[in-house]
Amino acid sequence: MTKNEVRQLFPHLQTGKIYFNHASIGPLASPIVQKLNDYLFERSVSPIKNFNTFVRASIGAKELLGKLINANPKRIAWVDNVSNGLNVLAQGLEWKSGDRIILNDLEFPSNVYPFQNLKSYGVEIDFVKSRDGKILLEDLEKAITPKTKMLSISAVQFLSGFRAELKSIGELCRKYNIIFAVDAIQAVSAVDIDVEEMKIDFLAGGSQKWLMALQGLSYIYLTEELQNRINQKHLGWLSVKNPFDMLNYEQDLNDNADRFQNGTMNAIGITALYESLKLFNSFGFENLEKSVIENSVYLIDKLNELGITPFVNSDDKSILSGIVSFKTENSQQLFEELNDQNILGELREGYIRFSPHYYNTKEEIDIAVRTLKILL
Repeated sequence: MTKNEVRQLFPHLQTGKIYFNHASIGPLASPIVQKLNDYLFERSVSPIKNFNTFVRASIGAKELLGKLINANPKRIAWVDNVSNGLNVLAQGLEWKSGDRIILNDLEFPSNVYPFQNLKSYGVEIDFVKSRDGKILLEDLEKAITPKTKMLSISAVQFLSGFRAELKSIGELCRKYNIIFAVDAIQAVSAVDIDVEEMKIDFLAGGSQKWLMALQGLSYIYLTEELQNRINQKHLGWLSVKNPFDMLNYEQDLNDNADRFQNGTMNAIGITALYESLKLFNSFGFENLEKSVIENSVYLIDKLNELGITPFVNSDDKSILSGIVSFKTENSQQLFEELNDQNILGELREGYIRFSPHYYNTKEEIDIAVRTLKILL
């Protein structure tokens, strides 16, 4: 599908909205809305018990998600949110007093609190200080000590939009035998993620932002090697190999990541994600980053022409993402005035954050920038 063909599938575009807020929540395309209506019809009219619909959607969504991040679908499990996904890792490992975890000072709280919660075990957190919205590889390496057990970082920082050098960080973690964990909620479908090439041991992401599906559904990926190191703290009836052999309580856990799916899952959320992933696939997974970064570069250039300096202001496309943030003397008022003009972004920590996706156009950016010029 071309970008123009994709744009015909988004009802909000017919209302005059310029939507640059995918880093917060993505709008639903009409095929997803139709699939959700079909699902609700099944649940309310016929057949009501539509377990097979969910199974097909779960298998299909994992296959497409695996293709998107270059992962074996058997290494992916559904969870309810990124925080709980990261808690699977944080609470599943054996920690010793003095073990250390490397984070940074720009992380979204979901990638902080699960690890800070380990302080009762004597675990220490080393926060690497950012530089102008960037987390540099050299600073991460300087933070490594013989006690460092894990490094966790967002693939894309929610505020600055900085894209981490995941491949180099992965190689660094392998060199020092450190677990490499990634919060990818602001990255997957906006910029390329390859868990194999980047040597990622554990990844968590959500479906409601750049994947443009529903809240309440997230996923984790982990290597088989890391899975074997995790002492799973929570088990349920679906964690075992033959869950429908219900009175056999002496079963082994699933060999794959399904073991972390303890019970009833977000069936409607998985159904929506599957349909959204099919739309991305129709556009071409390989075309997503190109379109997103082209929009970001164009937006950054236009802001600079206005005399507005973005948080991450660089010609280096490798550190850019779909997020472009900037601050003015009165960001709050400007943000509200932009909303009044149907130009929808987000306000975070005093910064106006624009996050256009692959289907957004340069023409929309031009309108937003012209409006900014008038309001300033």
